[in-house]
Amino acid sequence: MPITIPVATQLPHAVGLAYAAQYKDDDAVVMAYFGDGATSEGDFHEAANFAGVWHVPVVFVCQNNQWAISVPLKKQTHSRTIAQKALAYGFPGIQVDGNDLFAVYAATREAVARARAGEGPTLIECVTYRLGVHTTADDPTKYRSDDEVKAWEKKDPLTRLVPYLERKGLLTPGLDAEVDAEIAAAVERFEATPPPDPLTIFDHVYAERPSSLEAQRTELIERLSEQGPGRDAGDEPPSPPMRGQRMTRR
Repeated sequence: MPITIPVATQLPHAVGLAYAAQYKDDDAVVMAYFGDGATSEGDFHEAANFAGVWHVPVVFVCQNNQWAISVPLKKQTHSRTIAQKALAYGFPGIQVDGNDLFAVYAATREAVARARAGEGPTLIECVTYRLGVHTTADDPTKYRSDDEVKAWEKKDPLTRLVPYLERKGLLTPGLDAEVDAEIAAAVERFEATPPPDPLTIFDHVYAERPSSLEAQRTELIERLSEQGPGRDAGDEPPSPPMRGQRMTRR
């Protein structure tokens, strides 16, 4: 599924997808990723509750990086761990070192196997740290110390993994340059992708669009046609906003 901006809203969706897979007797497993801040949202608890009730094949992966923007974990919950919250909803919760690639791999692989075997959901709490800023508007120096950041820098997963791979003779010389080139090529392909047609915002929500939504779609078509044939499909919809709606920009 696409990345979501609202906090924790993807979790009930994940449970719904897992329920659909269970209903269709599909062996798919749904994995949902979120931060420690998301566990303070009602969506997390509703999703966990119904995941336990329906025993669906979903794996909740919490990236506990200690900070929900400027709010530390200790001010979000009085629970000793996030993992233990799963117990209230009737399924296992496990806490792992989120900076240990092998620990995370082992935990997720076991959780997926459980889900696929019909044993229900799992909550994995990956204890890690946000070394950088939350957003470009964020200034973490206002709410955390340099000593705290430096202590966590030593636990960086790449810093830990590279020496291990080198000792095992598993790190191919020149791999960094190869990976950088692969990433650059992927970015180039993405940036060259034609912009989407704005009319697709009306698709994939209802099997049959209700009349109110059909009317809005028709109105948008009319407004787009007013822009003339030179208008690109991916340009922002024109202003003013459609009747009864607000159109915001992020």
